[in-house]
Amino acid sequence: MKVESNALLEDLRNITLNILKQAKELNELEMQNLNHKSNEDSWSVLECLEHLNRYGRFYIPEMEQRIKAFKGKVNPFFVSGRVGNYFAKSMRPRSNMKKINTFKSMNPIGSKLDKEVIEEFIRHQKQILEILGNAKNVDLSSTKTSVSISKWIKLKLGDTLRVVIYHNQRHMLQAFRALP
Repeated sequence: MKVESNALLEDLRNITLNILKQAKELNELEMQNLNHKSNEDSWSVLECLEHLNRYGRFYIPEMEQRIKAFKGKVNPFFVSGRVGNYFAKSMRPRSNMKKINTFKSMNPIGSKLDKEVIEEFIRHQKQILEILGNAKNVDLSSTKTSVSISKWIKLKLGDTLRVVIYHNQRHMLQAFRALP
């Protein structure tokens, strides 16, 4: 996939703004609704957002650090990597989404959660918006980030942004489906 970097960043910014708006709507709900589960194996709204917070705690500082460390020329186009494009496409919400198992450390099921989960998620979305603004000054293809699942795999920053934001979008849909 080859795309103009600024167009990609703007698209991801719009998705993040929508996610932020939805998170603020969830923050207005009662705890009973936020903790509702349709069955013991499903996630509540708060569990969906806690899952995203666990990933955000890794990826937000990682992306911020890589952006700060960038020294070089900015390419106006982003070319996705094979692995990064695969991960991004697998996270992108679509009508026939398959359930993806998560790592035990990222599974919040059974956690005692309160509205601080939503407040942290909102902070993360604001940080992502800052990252997207700062990413205009780096090469999205040559800047590499580590991934949470393996220290051996590196993704292009543009792919990491896509994976993180599409993942947020996917689980925000799940959170709304969890409401009674």
